[in-house]
Amino acid sequence: MSITISVLLENRLHSSANPSLRAKAGLSLFIQDENDSILFDTGPDDSFLHNAALMGVDLTGLTAAVLSHGHYDHCGGVPWLPEACRIVCHPLIASERYSAIRFSGYTARIKKLSLNNDYSRFRMAYSRAPLQIGERFMWSGEIPVAVPHAYGVLGADNADEDYVTDEGVLLYKSDRGLVIFIGCGHRGLIDIVRHCQSITGIHHVHALFGGFHLRSASPQKLWAVRQFLRDLKPDRVMGCHCTGRWGNVWLPDAVSPSTGDVYVLG
Repeated sequence: MSITISVLLENRLHSSANPSLRAKAGLSLFIQDENDSILFDTGPDDSFLHNAALMGVDLTGLTAAVLSHGHYDHCGGVPWLPEACRIVCHPLIASERYSAIRFSGYTARIKKLSLNNDYSRFRMAYSRAPLQIGERFMWSGEIPVAVPHAYGVLGADNADEDYVTDEGVLLYKSDRGLVIFIGCGHRGLIDIVRHCQSITGIHHVHALFGGFHLRSASPQKLWAVRQFLRDLKPDRVMGCHCTGRWGNVWLPDAVSPSTGDVYVLG
């Protein structure tokens, strides 16, 4: 059984793509097999819907929309999802969050990273635990990290550090191994993969697809990820969104999907 992945939104637009397609910072993937169709993230606005129409992708019969985490560039398109759509995500998806700089005990908020989405008209499936979606798709639930990295702060008042604990990934259990769809990779590519192997009992990774948050990573971190992937030996590495050109340079045999691309994985 194969899956078809349509890149509805990504940071870049390929030079040969339809110029009417929109490319914006964010990610939205439409993933379909013989039994189920999943929308993974929505990007920042209605661009995923605009592009889906141009690409001939029908979003009316979704099995579910899966939101990787609560940053605006991944869930900003929620208002444009089909009425009563089933949404799978972490219960902390709607946390208020900001990018920030801390110095001398003071926190300076720079930019709001969350949105006040109204989820009341959708069929919400909040889960911290792994959750089966359809026949072969699975939500990872919360991903444990031994040494988490903070990305900004939570809330307008108490300024707790934001470790993006709501970030999860979408899994597809293919005949060739795991296909792991990653929104931004805030929880770390290595910890994400190990968690997915643990909850499924499947060791081989057929493909890694999505944002790996390596665009400004240190050489030390990139070397560790590179060595991990060399040992892991995934069949495909497809880094887009926040992987960045810098990250893709370090990843062995990686390709860079862009808006409008369509892939078929066996």
